[in-house]
Amino acid sequence: MIPPAFEYLRPKTIPEALTHLEQHGDDAKILSGGQSLIPMMKLRLARPAYLVDINRIAGLSYVKEEGGFLKIGGLTREAEVESSPVVRSKYPLVFDTTRVIADPQVRNLATVGGNLAHGDPANDHPATMMALGAQIVATGKKGERVIPIESFFVGLFTTALEPGEILTEIRIPAPPPRSGGAYLKVERKVGDFATAAVAVELTLDDKGVINKAGIALTNVGPTPIKAKKAEEFLYGKKPDAATIAQAAELAAADAQPSDDLHGPAVYKKGLIKELTKRAIARALDRAGK
Repeated sequence: MIPPAFEYLRPKTIPEALTHLEQHGDDAKILSGGQSLIPMMKLRLARPAYLVDINRIAGLSYVKEEGGFLKIGGLTREAEVESSPVVRSKYPLVFDTTRVIADPQVRNLATVGGNLAHGDPANDHPATMMALGAQIVATGKKGERVIPIESFFVGLFTTALEPGEILTEIRIPAPPPRSGGAYLKVERKVGDFATAAVAVELTLDDKGVINKAGIALTNVGPTPIKAKKAEEFLYGKKPDAATIAQAAELAAADAQPSDDLHGPAVYKKGLIKELTKRAIARALDRAGK
């Protein structure tokens, strides 16, 4: 299908983009990578009267470590994150996630900021950022505000971004020594949304005890789900097979899947259980190395 008519706006600065958003309110949508918005417009599920293309705004595309965080600009393409040396060497959970998003053609256009701002529970970055304890920087007319990731996803396709705000940066705390992460995903075919997926980030002390755990689930609820009971259960324990199995049970219990074309809810809960076991094992292996 062809989208309804709209006016195309092309600001060159953040203040100019914010002015457009303020003027046009709910009739305006931000265009970054466009890999979610444009298909929705073609299906007429989204009908913005104004499209605010922020791709010509300088300074919003970067991957860098600064002030104890990995900072990713809101316009950074997935391919840039995937090829980043610092991501590959220090943030395996982010690397795992980026490389399984859609296909190379999409990753060359799609942005990390757009993936998060879209608020789709089937997207891959939301659970990963939740497991990592990330922060979202939103910029509006009143300046910047920092939103903890646990407060960012408030409902299906709904985030804590206020009208007139732009997601300008993602901040991920730098991992302590002996940290490791993993993202595992089951999909019907390569490039598809996850039937279910699990993000895990763990930190071990010098005795091999887990002193920090982050676990979050993709596409088994109206928002990404933080598996808090599993995280709390792992804290302070040496990760033997029985401990990992119990954590996986607890993560599956937190899942809220529904029956759909990807499969029945009971199947998805089973996937979460098995994927959690495997993701914990891979994260532990990486933390040990």
